[in-house]
Amino acid sequence: MQLYKAALVTYCVIYSGWAFAQTQPIQSLMSEDTIVSVDIAGDDKQTTSTSVELEKNKQAKNSADSYDAEFVAVPIIFSTETLSTTIGGAGVIKHAGQAQAVALGIGLYSANDSWLSYAGFYNYQIPKLDQWLFSAELFRGHYEQGIYYLPQANTETETERIISVGDEGFSKLHIKYVLPMAGGANGAAASLARKKNAISWNPLESGVTSISLTPFNKYRELETLDYLPDEANGIELALDWDNRDSMNNSSEGGQTNLTLTLGSEVSDNPSWFMWEFEQSAFMSLGSNGWFEEQVLAANVYIADTPSWNSFDGDSQSYQRPPTFAGVSLGGFDRLRGYDSKQFTGRSAVNYALEYRMTPRWQPLQNLPVFNLYDVPWWQWALLIEAGNVTDEFSLDDLHKDMKTSYGVSVRFEVEDIVIRSDFVTGGDESQFWVMVNQPF
Repeated sequence: MQLYKAALVTYCVIYSGWAFAQTQPIQSLMSEDTIVSVDIAGDDKQTTSTSVELEKNKQAKNSADSYDAEFVAVPIIFSTETLSTTIGGAGVIKHAGQAQAVALGIGLYSANDSWLSYAGFYNYQIPKLDQWLFSAELFRGHYEQGIYYLPQANTETETERIISVGDEGFSKLHIKYVLPMAGGANGAAASLARKKNAISWNPLESGVTSISLTPFNKYRELETLDYLPDEANGIELALDWDNRDSMNNSSEGGQTNLTLTLGSEVSDNPSWFMWEFEQSAFMSLGSNGWFEEQVLAANVYIADTPSWNSFDGDSQSYQRPPTFAGVSLGGFDRLRGYDSKQFTGRSAVNYALEYRMTPRWQPLQNLPVFNLYDVPWWQWALLIEAGNVTDEFSLDDLHKDMKTSYGVSVRFEVEDIVIRSDFVTGGDESQFWVMVNQPF
């Protein structure tokens, strides 16, 4: 990795106010899990009155029509070893038709004829369906020198790095039902107006509990390895309890998520089943003369593919997902010291620990470019991770020869959206990631 390239990408992301990129292969530029969330009625003042909180949420919901759409469109330019110079544009619309809705898009074209496009529409509502939110994502990309990690012939967990012409993309429809209790009592839109209130560990009293259904289509076609599975269809069912005191800058509480994925039969490839469980927790360490806030943030992720060893007689193959749709570690969210999806297999476990510090000194708002936007806070973080992928679901095997990552990060909120830049070391190389949203 070359640091001047990392600096250039960082500047481009800052200038756009929301866009995200990385200095590694561009095919990892878009996150399949990036759902942009905007606090539509943010208020950091502490309150212990539930009735006052519900009334504020009700007022935020009723005043949805008073929000005017906010649009920003900017150019982007950066360079990587596999792309050379890349140029394009990015745009975001806050309050896109509805107060809680966000629309964003990006288009990039490189000197070696690679390109990508992305469009996302988040947190929309249908009249009279107050407990529901609807989002959609569409991504398409073509890479002349894409970097991929594929399983070696004699093992499922050891991967081989290859460079190939590749086409890939995904489309998703997110259908989310917010349970009418605790933070969701006044509807799904009001549940986005997160406040920093006292946290209870009773889901009937605290947090936002939701059930999501996500039909998806993913594809990846590699020119040099056209015999590999190239498409995955299916549906995800997720149960989520978001008990954080803030979506963008959590200091207390936690988040629990269980996702079940059922992959459909595609061509000669059989169906498959996968589950993922993730738990995060946040503990405030108070403030001092240097830092306005200090937080210890922890995350545990574990996943398995129960259908891995089930043999399908019709297709004469095991019921396993393609590597681009199954269990993996490496990338901008988990085991960040390694390339995206560098480790793939049946099962995975990953542990992450971060020490997050919000300095009292905040010079960003007065700097060029930054002064064009609302930048209420910035944050420093120290991070360490340990994870592993195996071809058997065994806690003993998962915790043997674990890969580790450690690094530093700088994050800031720009117009209600968190931009983070992580410099992480793991294995033989270091990674520099720039991405939207906290990793957990």
